[in-house]
Amino acid sequence: MCGDARNWDEDAYRESILKEREIQTRTVFRTVWAPSLNPNPNPETIVAASSDGSIASYSISSCISKLQSFRNTKAQHLLVAEPDYFVQGHDGPAYDIKFYGDGEDALLLSCGDDGRIRGWRWKDFTNSDVPITLQGKQMKPVLDLGGSIFSASGDSCAYCWDVETGKLKVVFKGHSDYLHCIVARNSANQIITGSEDGTARIWDCKSGKCIQVIDPAENTKLKGFSCVSCIALDGSESWLACSSGRCLSIWNLPASECISRTSTRASVQDVLFDDNQILAVGAEPLLCRFDISGAILSQIQCAPPSAFSVSLHPSGVTAVGGYGGLVDVISQFGSHLCTFR
Repeated sequence: MCGDARNWDEDAYRESILKEREIQTRTVFRTVWAPSLNPNPNPETIVAASSDGSIASYSISSCISKLQSFRNTKAQHLLVAEPDYFVQGHDGPAYDIKFYGDGEDALLLSCGDDGRIRGWRWKDFTNSDVPITLQGKQMKPVLDLGGSIFSASGDSCAYCWDVETGKLKVVFKGHSDYLHCIVARNSANQIITGSEDGTARIWDCKSGKCIQVIDPAENTKLKGFSCVSCIALDGSESWLACSSGRCLSIWNLPASECISRTSTRASVQDVLFDDNQILAVGAEPLLCRFDISGAILSQIQCAPPSAFSVSLHPSGVTAVGGYGGLVDVISQFGSHLCTFR
């Protein structure tokens, strides 16, 4: 084997290797469907928050189109998607993102390992004329809506912030270890938190006091072993799904009663309700669907070897994001629409 090495660029080669390694080890911690700007009910744009601190949006129709052109090659499993919009949101991993509001007035909220909560005008993303290579540096965060943001932190406390002023309103103290998750129960003016201490707690937002402690491992062998890694409320805010290691429990909040406990093969790392069913992903390449009694209804193989995020579009399309920077988009019928990183 021979070749001309006179123009060999060692620095460029090293940079390409490092970039490829960075892509392969990047983790998508959260995916969220962008609000639609037109009457089309089909999902179009998904936004991903990743371990490199980036927040990027991708066109699903563009990914599907590219995938179809590679149908007869191995590239269909390794589609590298170019984002439509991109910002370097945080110094360190970006752990969570959420849309507040609808349409062009929507605000994209993000939080990261740098301890910052930032808000981005979605219309600034969609109307940007700045080249994608420059967006990460030129797009600036804003906070311009009234209301409150609730955040969970590593100091065992939860916080309520005034979005308009950026000032701290309430501190929720009571957990004895790191907080992993938080959801708002708007109908009762409450929040629910999950912690490394193995409990979930329900808090009154006005007083900041804990009004109920939920122990998923109570009267089980998991006692003192597993943390509460993720929680989810259903649409009525009467049912709570709670993950503790390899156990998924379902709680009826009005009755303060655990309805079911289900053992899972791997730790559950994200969970959500789809009407009266539960979708869960975790430390194995599976998207699992359970009924309210904890019975498994289906299991779908997904691309990320370890999944940290599952999000559901109103049309029934599901996105699973996780290790390797992979996002797997699955139709309401269980077929894989596209997989990209």
